[in-house]
Amino acid sequence: MFSNRPSNSSAPRSRPRPRTGVRAAALTIPLAIAGVLAAAVPPAQATPAQATPAQARASATHHDGPSQCRGEGVDTSARIRYQSDVVIKAPLSTVFELQTDVERWPAWQPPVLTMKRLDPGPLRKGSQFRWTTPAPATPTTPATTLEITSTVRQLQRNHCVLWRGPAIGEGLRIDEGVHLWTFTKVKGGVRVHTEETWTGDQVEADIPTATAALGTGLEAWLHDLKTTAEARAQAH
Repeated sequence: MFSNRPSNSSAPRSRPRPRTGVRAAALTIPLAIAGVLAAAVPPAQATPAQATPAQARASATHHDGPSQCRGEGVDTSARIRYQSDVVIKAPLSTVFELQTDVERWPAWQPPVLTMKRLDPGPLRKGSQFRWTTPAPATPTTPATTLEITSTVRQLQRNHCVLWRGPAIGEGLRIDEGVHLWTFTKVKGGVRVHTEETWTGDQVEADIPTATAALGTGLEAWLHDLKTTAEARAQAH
């Protein structure tokens, strides 16, 4: 909804927050997208804030330096963050249009249950869209549907898009997710880089679990984007 796993190597500022007592153990969905919770964050994708020095160096091989879209990036002070990359064998225009045609997300992302644009015209800075995705029950949180209201903060055609907003469900809340995507032509296709951060008392009550959930969702999103874009490119 939201993505965004920063390659930012600066340590996040410590922000004391009251603990809600409700763990994020059930959180299997990033503001970005749903997925089945993995046992752990893939080491090479762990962000510098959560990784060991060796893991941070491995992550840096995927993407060097902080990413931005027209001067804006993810929340550098967030305690929950994740980043990842994939190379897609498809034209840049195909990949970018597939990702930014948000109204068609349900057609290729099964976890996106509903999607509604809140304004007309092509996606651009200031555009808003509201979408829903399921979160299963756990011992501490009920099964619910998260409603995510995303606002596009920046967009540059065939280069990047950044959106942010809250995800709210019965018994489960992310105060704000910030999700960045960048698209770069490389030999053989397009390198897609994504980063997302989360903030909120509930998810920050269990940072490792929330980070694992976020990572699982983003990896699933990249997989679906790659599969769909490459199938579309082959069809043409």
